[in-house]
Amino acid sequence: MKVESFVNIIGADFYTGVPDSQLKALCNYLMDTYGIDQKHHIIAANEGNCTALAAGYHLATGKVPAVYMQNSGEGNIINPVASLLNDKVYAIPMIFIVGWRGEPGVHDEPQHIYQGEVTVKLLEDMDIKTFILSKDTTEDELTAVMADFRKVLETGKQVAIVVRKGALTNAPEVAYKNDNKMIREEIIQHIVKATGEDPIVSTTGKPSRELFETRVANGQSHKYDFLTVGSMGHTSSIALGVAINKPDQRIWCVDGDGAVLMHMGSMAVLGANKPKNVVHVVINNGAHETVGGMPTVAAQIDLVGIAKACGYPNAVCVDNFDDLDKELEAAKGRNELSLIEVKCSIGARDDLGRPTTTALENKQNFMEYLKTL
Repeated sequence: MKVESFVNIIGADFYTGVPDSQLKALCNYLMDTYGIDQKHHIIAANEGNCTALAAGYHLATGKVPAVYMQNSGEGNIINPVASLLNDKVYAIPMIFIVGWRGEPGVHDEPQHIYQGEVTVKLLEDMDIKTFILSKDTTEDELTAVMADFRKVLETGKQVAIVVRKGALTNAPEVAYKNDNKMIREEIIQHIVKATGEDPIVSTTGKPSRELFETRVANGQSHKYDFLTVGSMGHTSSIALGVAINKPDQRIWCVDGDGAVLMHMGSMAVLGANKPKNVVHVVINNGAHETVGGMPTVAAQIDLVGIAKACGYPNAVCVDNFDDLDKELEAAKGRNELSLIEVKCSIGARDDLGRPTTTALENKQNFMEYLKTL
């Protein structure tokens, strides 16, 4: 179905969400039509955030908003759906548009497999009436579904459209770029050189893929790295958990701006605990690049100031490799929690691969290595 027809049939005047590659056609359409416009389209920090934002829109306008997300974000909406939107509480109607990663029978990455199996069940368990949009869905069929959905929405309940791979087409081309010069894969190569045999916990998406390929290119073992292929936003907390229990070993966390925003409270916990053996590197390109390149708000905020306010004793921002190398060495030489924000360009190799080891193999190799430290 053409994405423009999809949007017209949905009939919402306001969209908010977290970008998803499965919904790239919708995301590009919204960016091409509205950009980031407070009246019509806001990209949120996480899925619970956009659900609450949409609730506020309904309270102020009486209209029904649309919230888009990858199905991995369903966990983040459970609390606001159950304790805020539900018709036994405030009865706030909402249309969820959910990209279906890991659909049973469709090959996908390991972090999506179980989530894909329970995607529809989770929605139904939350009393959200659901329709699955496929490549074969016609405009007439979706129009009939929305007519039924509007009756449900009028009762203060929520509905969901689960979007299969390739179901939305004819996306406009949108160029996502910034003025930063440093390439992320090269940044990771510099980090790997500086860290030696220290363990690294890396964030979901392309950073972990590039870390894996950097080890391959260097002929190094993957045992040094825990690749957080899912669970976006929780990488620094994993690193903290490791660091607390390996107090004599430096632990590096390679994070992304979208992940940091998604669960920024993790920085407050890190800052309050002040683990002396953690170096938190945030590669900031101001974009959700792994799922298409749509912007985050990280290009507009002071991450260094936030880190310092959270209690990080050391926090700096770099935008060139000379300063990056200097700050990596400085972090190695001190015995204090440090944050290094690295300003990064948008883009990656077209032939960037994925880890060839399984998630379980990654965990087991990493744990075995930690035992030796």
